[in-house]
Amino acid sequence: MSRKPHKPTDTTRQLVSLHTTIGTRQEVIADIIGGIDVKTLRKYYREELDQAKAKANATIGGALFNKAKNGDTAAQIFWMKTQANWREKQDIDLTSSDGSMTQKPTTIIFNGVDVDDAKN
Repeated sequence: MSRKPHKPTDTTRQLVSLHTTIGTRQEVIADIIGGIDVKTLRKYYREELDQAKAKANATIGGALFNKAKNGDTAAQIFWMKTQANWREKQDIDLTSSDGSMTQKPTTIIFNGVDVDDAKN
């Protein structure tokens, strides 16, 4: 037995936009607006899904940007890591103070291979 075809209304379009804006998962939105399949949600509400998410990201991104501009160090660091490819690097020195744990070079020996032939 097949279902009745889904027909979007102004109310369901607003509901999809609202839930997308606040980050509700698409599976949950599909259930809320009538128990439709997620594929059906995406078919009939693609514009609402895309635009609401873009608007939400712009709003939050703008607030973060303003906090960074106003001197919020955490916001500045987050912005630089996500937008300017900044990375934290941590070097770990595994040598002990007495030198007993100093790394030693590893030598790999291939039996039957002439080292001079392997270079060419």
